[in-house]
Amino acid sequence: MIDEKFKILIIEDEEVLIDVLEKKLTYEGYEISVAKDGEEGLKKIKEVKPDIVLLDIVMPKMNGYEVLEVLQKDTKLAQIPVIIISNSGQPVEIDRALRLGAKDYLVKAEFSPEEVLEKVVSCLKDKVSISHHKDLSSNPQPQKILIVEDDQFLRELCVKKLEKEGFKATAAVDGSEGLKKLAVEAPDLILLDIILPGIDGFDVLKKVKEDPKLKDIPVILLTNLGQKDDVEKGLKLGARDYLIKAHFTPKEIIDKVKSVLEEEIKR
Repeated sequence: MIDEKFKILIIEDEEVLIDVLEKKLTYEGYEISVAKDGEEGLKKIKEVKPDIVLLDIVMPKMNGYEVLEVLQKDTKLAQIPVIIISNSGQPVEIDRALRLGAKDYLVKAEFSPEEVLEKVVSCLKDKVSISHHKDLSSNPQPQKILIVEDDQFLRELCVKKLEKEGFKATAAVDGSEGLKKLAVEAPDLILLDIILPGIDGFDVLKKVKEDPKLKDIPVILLTNLGQKDDVEKGLKLGARDYLIKAHFTPKEIIDKVKSVLEEEIKR
């Protein structure tokens, strides 16, 4: 339970989801207000002055992006942390919300009440002492994942999601940095972008597969749309699988990583 009552405004039009969030957060000691569309949500933000807002993207009257745009223009309201509730979890959707000032996000199809609580605790950590907050990195020897990706948003998204799932994630912004990190510590799996500045993903993959110490590390390629030939080339060079950037959700990253690592154990 929290040491003092903090106010959370839930702006969401889905009754079942409202009920789940309201019950969990009320039980944890928060004071909850609800709005069922963007216009009502903006009014309540001004009236209630919540400590944090849970904001759906797809809503009647005003969508979540429009609400964020209004908040950004008001100096005082822009200080209220907003956690976006994303419908699809697509990187482009989440990226737009974060650029508009959202602090974090939840994907409807994935999150549990506990995850909502953890996000709220994280956003309020400077304001409140939480006795129930737990360390998610309980695994004494987490599996190590190296992400080699030059897109900052996608790189940070992968790191964040993997660490939340208990992995130890490190990142490199290009092929040269990726190879340097591989020379220092061999990960359990590599997420490797194909198109990179300088040394591209194919060159990194070749060097990995030519190195006796690294050749058995499974590699998942991160590819753009329309790169079928590149995917086939990567698989022939020894990559284990691939993800198409425009399609995958954070959950699919984790599912793919876990699937490949489980296959590795069976080998």
